[in-house]
Amino acid sequence: MRFTGLRDGRRVQVGLLLDPTEGDGPMVVPLAEVDEFYADLPGWTARARQITTGGHALADVVQAPPVPPGARVLGMGLNYHAHAAETGQALPRKPPLFGRWTASLSVDGTPVPVPPGERGLDWEGELAAVVGTRLTDVDEATAAAGVFGYAVFNDLSARRAQGASAQWTLGKNADRSGPMGPVVTADEVGDPAAGLRLVTRVNNEIVQDGNTSDMIFSIGQILSFVSRTLTLHPGDVLITGTPAGVGYTRTPPRYLTPGDVVTVSIDKVGYLRNPIVESSVRP
Repeated sequence: MRFTGLRDGRRVQVGLLLDPTEGDGPMVVPLAEVDEFYADLPGWTARARQITTGGHALADVVQAPPVPPGARVLGMGLNYHAHAAETGQALPRKPPLFGRWTASLSVDGTPVPVPPGERGLDWEGELAAVVGTRLTDVDEATAAAGVFGYAVFNDLSARRAQGASAQWTLGKNADRSGPMGPVVTADEVGDPAAGLRLVTRVNNEIVQDGNTSDMIFSIGQILSFVSRTLTLHPGDVLITGTPAGVGYTRTPPRYLTPGDVVTVSIDKVGYLRNPIVESSVRP
């Protein structure tokens, strides 16, 4: 099953995505307000399994990230062997984590502005894991089993801001810089450690072609590590890191500038497509 967010005025609902039938486009069936949905995931997913028709055309609704406004969004740095190698840095001994605010999240198709003072934005195609149960001081197996689903994510980075201090927070929270796709339930995706191809394209040119089997820390390891310090709740998001091929490591460095279009696709999970625009352009 696939779930997306639907904006209804100031509210966000979670809806079930239905595949196209007989030439129609994708349909979405509203289920519940986003906090209500994550408060009873077993109940709402059981209801969703009974739905096969109905809803609204996806093209006629305003999509939103399918996570609660209070969700913790945790990003991972240097979590692919090949990416660590291209940066010239040693493999991390513990998961290097940073935080994103939900205010930085956006969806497929959203124009993403280049912040003033930046040469451009750097692409980072990633797999996001959405927590499905309360996790407090759990082992790796329990943490992995607690994943509700997965989504395509693009951790678009403002590198000048990111490098301006020892902390990455500013460069990882530019306006609309976290496009996130619909959540695909874990039972449909399987274990990412078995290998999901992840491809990032800029204007149809492949710039990243990696595989989740190259991760240094598994999703279970990371969530277990986090759960020893803070309790994770349904709807929290882990962005699991990017494979090799980012722009800033190239010679010369390459960045996304207004007019570029960046796409990210992941086997079994889906894809994102976002245009890059001037900082003055508003959604």
